Amino acid sequence: MPDQAADEAADGAAIVVTGVRGARPRTVADSPVPIDVIGPQELQATGRTGLKDILGNIIPSLTMPALGGGGTSSAAKPISIRGLSGDYVLILVNGRRRHTTSLINNLSRVSGGSTPVDIDLLPTNAVGRVEVLRDGAAAQYGSDAISGVINFILDTSPEGGAFTTTAGSTYEKGGELFQQALSYGTRLGADGGFIRFAAEAKYHDRADPSGAIVADSVDLYPRLADGSRDPREATIDRNRAGNYGRTNRDYIVNTSYNAELPISEQTTLYSFSTLSHRDVKDGRGQFNANNVNSLPELYPNGFLAKRRIWETDFQATAGLRTALWGLDVDVSSSYGQDHVKLGAVDTLNPSLGPSSKTSFFMGKQISALWVNNADFSRTFDIGLAEPLTLAFGVEHRRERFQNKAGEPDSYRDGGYVIPRGTTPFQLQFGGQRPAASLVSFTGTTPADAFVLTRNNIAAYVDVGANVTPSWYVGLAGRVEHYSDSSGDTVSGKFSTRYEILPGWAIRGGVNTGFRAASLAQQGFSTSQNTGLVINGDFVTQLVKFLAPNDPIAGFFGAKPLKPEKSLNFTAGTTFESGGFRLTVDGYQIRIDDRIVKTEILNSAEAKAILASPAVTAILAQRGVPGISSAQFFINGVDTRTRGVDVVAEYSLRSAALGDFRFSAAYSYNRTKILNVAANPANLTNTILFGRQARSDLTSATPRDKLVLNGEWTAGPVKTGLRVTRFGHYTEAGASQTSTADDRTFSPKWVTDLDISVQVNRAVNLAVGANNLFDVYPDPIGVIQANTGLGKYGLFAPFGLTGGFYYARVGVTF
Repeated sequence: MPDQAADEAADGAAIVVTGVRGARPRTVADSPVPIDVIGPQELQATGRTGLKDILGNIIPSLTMPALGGGGTSSAAKPISIRGLSGDYVLILVNGRRRHTTSLINNLSRVSGGSTPVDIDLLPTNAVGRVEVLRDGAAAQYGSDAISGVINFILDTSPEGGAFTTTAGSTYEKGGELFQQALSYGTRLGADGGFIRFAAEAKYHDRADPSGAIVADSVDLYPRLADGSRDPREATIDRNRAGNYGRTNRDYIVNTSYNAELPISEQTTLYSFSTLSHRDVKDGRGQFNANNVNSLPELYPNGFLAKRRIWETDFQATAGLRTALWGLDVDVSSSYGQDHVKLGAVDTLNPSLGPSSKTSFFMGKQISALWVNNADFSRTFDIGLAEPLTLAFGVEHRRERFQNKAGEPDSYRDGGYVIPRGTTPFQLQFGGQRPAASLVSFTGTTPADAFVLTRNNIAAYVDVGANVTPSWYVGLAGRVEHYSDSSGDTVSGKFSTRYEILPGWAIRGGVNTGFRAASLAQQGFSTSQNTGLVINGDFVTQLVKFLAPNDPIAGFFGAKPLKPEKSLNFTAGTTFESGGFRLTVDGYQIRIDDRIVKTEILNSAEAKAILASPAVTAILAQRGVPGISSAQFFINGVDTRTRGVDVVAEYSLRSAALGDFRFSAAYSYNRTKILNVAANPANLTNTILFGRQARSDLTSATPRDKLVLNGEWTAGPVKTGLRVTRFGHYTEAGASQTSTADDRTFSPKWVTDLDISVQVNRAVNLAVGANNLFDVYPDPIGVIQANTGLGKYGLFAPFGLTGGFYYARVGVTF
């Protein structure tokens, strides 16, 4: 089955279900919208073990920064598709909407504030194929489907099993990986029913940091009483970027089942589910012994604060397909939840003094989604070249997001004052008060805890037909009502395809879309420690991230978030002949009222507002001390993204030399900011969305990406070679006026190799390497100060730890 699916996907004959409705089957080749099908063999041959990394290796328009930012972004790494955050792509499993993560990327610079679906919590070995729709589809599927749709179709193989072991490591930096995967299917009943189980367990260790070495002349310890340097300066590891590179130690267990049971010729019951658990320990802040927060009684040599994340994620769906009153009917109900417990270890609350604990409970975040669908379709013969397909349906969604408070020691101010004395630390810091709350991150306070819920009711209609044998036309419309500030929305879509000559066609369309603000964006609030590089040194500050409806945010002009609205145009051509297929699709996506984070508001105006009697009183009631700046979400910008996707494939079968399959995929996109929301009247000089934030929105991901793939099969040996060119990208400095600290990283070519041998019918052995030639981003130079910065920047889409080699053993039974 997998071999057949892969072959069909390659020659354009794969039947697709995403972006089309009704009984008339459509293939990749004759779809009116651009769509790619990725089979299980292609997923496995990347040598990668998480779906984000796998698809980022295959799909040219999908990229991920190595380090998007701090907070929980290292666990739920933000993705970008067509230069837009993962919030703008809809994730489906077997055609049903998937719930989002509860880990908001509030500290991430790339895709900042996004709460997308975390596809790494789907077992890779459960996926039968992936359908990637590269077109807006909000009129068909609802909110979030602005840049496209990714539909994970679970494996339906009714019998047999597979057992796969993968192990690997970086060339020099550790980062050991071990994954065990198992799947098994058996038939149910006598009429084609089945149930298939899948499970995978993965351990992936952190890698040694690729940090820049702090110069020998920089002090990492306080000076001694006589002014001389501490003798430990000569022996301490001066690579101080412990929170840089691959910082996670991950344990992940993903499980699933997929089942169908026909109960009559017309009626089939179905159900599928996933259940996952993830345990993360992540280095998030390096503090040296000469930092005021590194109390020597607890950390005489400094410390690397670590975030702990325990995450349980599940979704279960049950449904029925039948025929009723001449209609094909599909009704289903699905419930999913992402439950996260946050903690911290190897850190302290220095305001509690030397009696501070070093392990803390920081709070919980819980995201839940309940979806009910009723879909209907039938065909009508109205005299056209083919019967017209009519599909319509209704959907109900209930969403819930909860933020629970952590223990008081994770956020309170204990009032400790460093005593004056004769030790080097006391001489340098005596009489000062260290930071309140935890170092590097803070727990959730009772004032920041919240629960938000909302309901959504939607209805859609979708019609399509071949007006002539060569000309297809499709129309879709959708109305939605939200019970919160998102209100009512209407979306529409027009698509068409015309076959000029056999094998050569043009296609295109226009659609409107929307994305409702997530509940996390509407309610998220926290006090967070963040840092700035000032005069070459890394300085922490306590920032209050405010919910948009918070009264304090209101003093800065914040308002309830509105839905983002989009207008998409696409036009392209397809050509296929023999074993060759080519698709070229251009697009334009305009998004109005995009939800973005404001700058960290540090201006004199902002500080005056925070220090005003009204705000001081509110903060005092909440028990929040020492706030120096603020930040929140706004409908801040209008953008336009233009781009082109090109995919070419060629297959050749040779009795003498074996089978060859070549492909090239290219993606180019450019985002332009068309409009920035005006400052409120009381902030005439404060920048809400400044130079760095604008650059991160438009230039932080590669402008283009090229993926060249060659596969050669000769007897039992299969060789896969993939070469990827990542285009240039820019990491902007923090200055609002100067570009001196901006760094533009040059394009890089990264090579992956996978070689497998089918030993017998049951056993397959493989070895390979990702980033075969150990390519790194451009180095940014020697770090001459205690900044904690790394050597290669933050946003590298191919990672910061160089080459990775692996071996894989697969057994089928």
